Amino acid sequence: MAATTRTVTDLSSTTKDGVGASPRRPDGTLKVTGEFAYSSDMWMEDMLWGATLRSPHPHARILGIDITEALKVPGVQAVLTHEDVPGTKRYGLEHQDQPVLAFDKVRYKGESVAIVAADHPETARRAMERIKVDYEVLAPVSDSRRAALDPDYPLVHDKGELPEHPEFNQSGNRLRYQPIRTGSFVDVAGSKEGQEETLERLRAEADAVVATEYEVGMQDQAFLGPESGMAVPAEDGGVDLYVATQWLHVDQKQIAPALGLPQDKVRLTLAGVGGAFGAREDLSMQIHACMLALHTGKPVKFVYNREESFYGHVHRHPAKMRYEHGAKADGTLLYATLEIIVDGGAYASATPAVVGVASSLGIGPYEVPNVLVDAYGVYTTNPPCGAMRGFGAVQACFGYESQMDKLAEKLGMHPVDLRVKNAMAQGSRIITGQEIDMPLPMAEMLERCRDLPMPVERTELEDPTDQRTLPGGVAGTTRGEGVVRGVGYGVGLKNLCFSEGFDDYSTARVRLEVVNGEPVVLVHTAAAEVGQGLVTVKGQIARTELGVEKVVIAPSDTQVGSAGSSSASRQSYMTGGAVRTACASVRAEVFELARGKGLVPAGVEDTGLALDGGKLVSATDGVLVSLADLLGESAQGGEVVEHTREYHHRPTEMIDPDLGQGDSHNQFGMCVHRAVVDVDVELGLVKVVALDAVQDVGKILHPQQLAGQIQGGSAQGLGLALMEEIQVKDSEIRNPSFTDYLIPTILDTPPMRIDVLERPDPHAPYGLRGAGEPPTLSSTPAIVAAVRDATRRPLTHAPVRPEDIVGIDL
Repeated sequence: MAATTRTVTDLSSTTKDGVGASPRRPDGTLKVTGEFAYSSDMWMEDMLWGATLRSPHPHARILGIDITEALKVPGVQAVLTHEDVPGTKRYGLEHQDQPVLAFDKVRYKGESVAIVAADHPETARRAMERIKVDYEVLAPVSDSRRAALDPDYPLVHDKGELPEHPEFNQSGNRLRYQPIRTGSFVDVAGSKEGQEETLERLRAEADAVVATEYEVGMQDQAFLGPESGMAVPAEDGGVDLYVATQWLHVDQKQIAPALGLPQDKVRLTLAGVGGAFGAREDLSMQIHACMLALHTGKPVKFVYNREESFYGHVHRHPAKMRYEHGAKADGTLLYATLEIIVDGGAYASATPAVVGVASSLGIGPYEVPNVLVDAYGVYTTNPPCGAMRGFGAVQACFGYESQMDKLAEKLGMHPVDLRVKNAMAQGSRIITGQEIDMPLPMAEMLERCRDLPMPVERTELEDPTDQRTLPGGVAGTTRGEGVVRGVGYGVGLKNLCFSEGFDDYSTARVRLEVVNGEPVVLVHTAAAEVGQGLVTVKGQIARTELGVEKVVIAPSDTQVGSAGSSSASRQSYMTGGAVRTACASVRAEVFELARGKGLVPAGVEDTGLALDGGKLVSATDGVLVSLADLLGESAQGGEVVEHTREYHHRPTEMIDPDLGQGDSHNQFGMCVHRAVVDVDVELGLVKVVALDAVQDVGKILHPQQLAGQIQGGSAQGLGLALMEEIQVKDSEIRNPSFTDYLIPTILDTPPMRIDVLERPDPHAPYGLRGAGEPPTLSSTPAIVAAVRDATRRPLTHAPVRPEDIVGIDL
């Protein structure tokens, strides 16, 4: 059925599959039938296979590397070390602190030391095992709290080794320290004694005080397609790289200097991506494949196995948090303090940005007049951490939402009532002083969520003893004797698009022509389709803006300007905005062409014209001409209208390094969750019975994909609440497989009732609001709150472990 949308000229459009419809994804059928070509499926005649030798130690000095025996293995074409890096030896997402191949020390277990190319993957691995590395093993630097606060703790990176960034208050292992002070804490910002005196006074004024330490574990993005790609040497001395990534141009920017090549000699094309969630923002095999391809003169393919993938990409930052809240008897929040330490591991990656988000949103969407925040991001020899869905905001949300529940219990209030009492709204200011200048119907969302129908009680089920409805499922571990039901709520505030002064933009090239008598639109961007459905949305926008049903989406590559990363819930906003802007330029030129041919009646302005159904139409005179007749067949010299445009969101700024004030974010999103759980309090087993959500998305572009984004984000939050944690001891990962690292399956995923609000953001294209990340924030604390409700235990660690539920110390 045709979707009715509104064009920029404010005329009705009935072009099929435009904005607001749910057209089928062009990659959907291929993916569900197993025919989709992922990056690991690529093949070229005479290609070589790459393999990576990784450090067995989390911290060690490299005394020597001997590749002699590896080179003797038949079929081996190259063995390269740091001495073979043709250009700069370090790279990094924001800070160039990570070696292409380790050259002095290794700083985490799994760090790349050498690379091999051979005619068969097993040959490459056998050669890799013959490389001899002489290590001087050093003690791991694994305690993030000591790294943040102990000036005598050993350094991960020696002083003077890396460029300094004084705006981040760097010191020792501190990669960034960000304080925030508001209200009564401003005047005593430089005095520890003054801050403590102020805190004591506020405590005395409060009728209820809750103070708790929380931890969020290290979570893996757990995408289904491990890192892979293929590099092909080119005749011009450059290289073509086909890779699964999230940000083609930032990859190019890091790869080219390491290869000693200008950027235009390093050409990237997006290969099929099997999920991302942030882990593909950082490089993995990209430079290594290019080095080997250029060295051997042959195509080189890398495919990580699952264990290598655990070592080969960044993870969610684990966090240690100390919260204190004080409130009056009626629930009015009086003050809040937060110390949060996020462990960035061996290299910077996105850690400074994570600290910026965690600090600025650290107290959540609540009106609190007096706030003291100290946020730290640190180097350790633990596994490197970087971007993962909702970074920084996820960790903080677990803390502040747990505090709201504890405070509500202490005051004898319903947890929703306490949140509504202190809810922010449009016109409120977050703790950095930034005004929320867009709709934020938080109180309404909370009440709507609370009022959603509840699932039936266990006693009302057709068969309450059906094992499929019990914690533990068909394993038959429980018969329901110790099962208790709990209900919990969670709400989170998430920044959307890039923040803190980053010039966030996307580029789109849109071409309109007539092919075989039919108008066709070609949309070309470098935006990465990582499973979120962007390829569909780009087509919808082009159909809506140009009134043409046939839209072709060109492969994403670096032949067009940057589209930024597929992260931060930004692509519909930014690349969608770029496509819309380019379409507007194309449309304006079409109007001009029609005027030049005398087809537009005198006195009709552009605002009274539109492209609809492959025709130029006037609000007063109806159809003026078909695009096929206006433009003519392109193959026969007809008109081709093409424009390339950039779309930038409004400027943001760094929050200041002393008081943490500044307009650092572009847009805010929010989701509210209610979780219902059944818990076997004797065995520590949990079944999530329902996970319902209310979310304001500004404008629904694709209803079906939107539902998938909310459900997917909720499921990822469920994983963090109950099962997903990379176990790290002495800086070593103990569970690098999906056998031991558990992710939710369909059997763990409950029914999800979704209530979507559309309150347009006046600053955004179509009024839309990024939707992918907010559900990940609020689902975790909602589920943990429900488990607390059932067990009456404090549960300060996410994920909740069975021993936490039954009260056993392991």
